[in-house]
Amino acid sequence: MIDFSKYTDGLAPVIIQDAATQQVLMLGFMNAEALEKTKKEGKVTFFSRNKQRLWTKGETSNNFLLVKEILEDCDADTLLIKAEPQGPTCHTGDISCFGKANDRFSLQELEKVIRDRRNNPTEKSYTASLFAKGINKIAQKVGEEAVEIVIEAKDDNKDLFLGEAADLLFHYLVLLQAKGFELNDVLEVLAARHKK
Repeated sequence: MIDFSKYTDGLAPVIIQDAATQQVLMLGFMNAEALEKTKKEGKVTFFSRNKQRLWTKGETSNNFLLVKEILEDCDADTLLIKAEPQGPTCHTGDISCFGKANDRFSLQELEKVIRDRRNNPTEKSYTASLFAKGINKIAQKVGEEAVEIVIEAKDDNKDLFLGEAADLLFHYLVLLQAKGFELNDVLEVLAARHKK
């Protein structure tokens, strides 16, 4: 349990981390009331030192930070909150207040693109055309890509093997989206199995 009395102002530092990418998004401060509201509502709420009041991140921008996990450090004087950002975290428009520390392309970024193609289809989009063909065709495409990677695995052509691996992964993510799931849902299953 965080001991807010350790601080003269009653404010403990809180590190916010993207639950999916592990990127550090921002640092803020909470008092006991802010922590309680965060737990109750599932949205990160700080105590704003400038405004001298509770402040829910996203209350004006709708770029909320949805709580996935709250952890304390070993001294019980700092919090780490793993959250799902609902847009840019920084007022500058960057995902992180520490700049573009994670410019590397990620599976989460790919999932966002796939989701956008599903929700906002265009005629030129290959991904949108997959969704238009329906679940059976998407599942069939995953099967085809799985066979192709097995064939390439038997040879020693790195480029062809990695190309097929990328194709399989992409189409698998499309299938997950078509079924209403995301990679995090699969990771949760794997994490539960790992604990057994």
